[in-house]
Amino acid sequence: MPSLRAIASMVCRKISQDSLEEKEMHYQYACFNCHKKYTPEEIEKDNKYLCPSCGMAKKNKPLKGVLQVEYDLDFIKSKLSRENILKNIPGAFWAYPQYWPLSSLSATRASLLEKLRLSSNPVLKMGINGQDVLVFDDTRNPTFSYKDRATSLVALKALELGIKEITMASTGNAGSSLAGICARLGLKSHVFVPKNIPTAKRLQIQAYGANLYLVDGDYDTAFDLNLEITKQKGWYNRNTALNPLTIEGKKSGAFDIFISLKGNLPDLIFIPVGDGVILSGIYKGFLDLLNLGWIDKIPQLIAVQAEGSDAIVRYFEEGIFNYKPAHTKADSIHAGAPRNLYMAADAIKKSSGKALRVSDDAISAAQKMAAQDMGILVEPAAAAALAGFLKLRESDSTISAQKCMLLFTGNGLKDSQSLERWNSVPEAKSGAEWKKILSDE
Repeated sequence: MPSLRAIASMVCRKISQDSLEEKEMHYQYACFNCHKKYTPEEIEKDNKYLCPSCGMAKKNKPLKGVLQVEYDLDFIKSKLSRENILKNIPGAFWAYPQYWPLSSLSATRASLLEKLRLSSNPVLKMGINGQDVLVFDDTRNPTFSYKDRATSLVALKALELGIKEITMASTGNAGSSLAGICARLGLKSHVFVPKNIPTAKRLQIQAYGANLYLVDGDYDTAFDLNLEITKQKGWYNRNTALNPLTIEGKKSGAFDIFISLKGNLPDLIFIPVGDGVILSGIYKGFLDLLNLGWIDKIPQLIAVQAEGSDAIVRYFEEGIFNYKPAHTKADSIHAGAPRNLYMAADAIKKSSGKALRVSDDAISAAQKMAAQDMGILVEPAAAAALAGFLKLRESDSTISAQKCMLLFTGNGLKDSQSLERWNSVPEAKSGAEWKKILSDE
């Protein structure tokens, strides 16, 4: 029986052949900064990531010249309709292949995507202090985080381009996502992580068989080092925001919200924010739906950051970026130099949203509330969405009357150390001791 890597090689050849056979090119790339447009061949042929005209990736700086994917709306409207999209099951994003930057729309793509099925029931209704709130629960994806949405698209593009090795820098979730998805598809992964990565996330990356590089420094240091190594090795890079498909892949969350709620969108969506790519992807998804005429408006996007890692909040408030090392126990939103800062701030502004800071103590309390009052175990970064909702509701009485959604982006078992902060180690007692204690109650 052929190995996974041998199968991946055959798939690469098949997809490449399909790509040549299908000439319809239904998308292009556009620079967020200078607005220059590029054909897929101009960007994908030599694995370009940022705008060839103005793109810059500097140490401890947000990326400049981030590329966005734009589609031929007439082409999409000729293939898809609002009614047909709403008949789909959430998590099966291959059901509308015309809305992804993949040159082949053949059945080959569908067979691959089936291996990458996301949570099919992500939207739940919960009660929080007397208010009904929607929860978008992405803790049940293949590697238990929202990052699988971006990784799936990046991995498929790698297969289409005949690439077998993918690399990235990560605080943990994206790295474990890359490791797990690559394992499913027979690809090789190289993951650079900061030395303070939670043990559970490090073990998950290693368990999937990735090549792990522990960097003596923080996430920003790992990101910059990874860019240097990528140039030397020629690996395909999945780094958040650097690879435009990470933003594009994360827009599937907006489509799944649209499908799950049959087009009846929430008024506000609370999103935990680090580099700003999930926020940008969610906005991009709703913008695509708006441009197609399938929704009337984009929900207000509420960006929630930890107090010690609040670069996007500061930029949104002041209009300037000054690097400051980040510190927060919510490692997944730990970013002193958010790589997609400019696009994220634009998404907040254009959705008439807000940018909030919450303390690590508030995040920990929200993690406990999510577990004990809602039965959902989330990591600290995901709990930041709930902490932001609780904070805004205290200062804005109108929130209780609005349809709110919380984005839960990562499973709590990815950071078991955070659970130890509010769960004491129980004392072992003999059977006789427990009988006496319980009989006296």
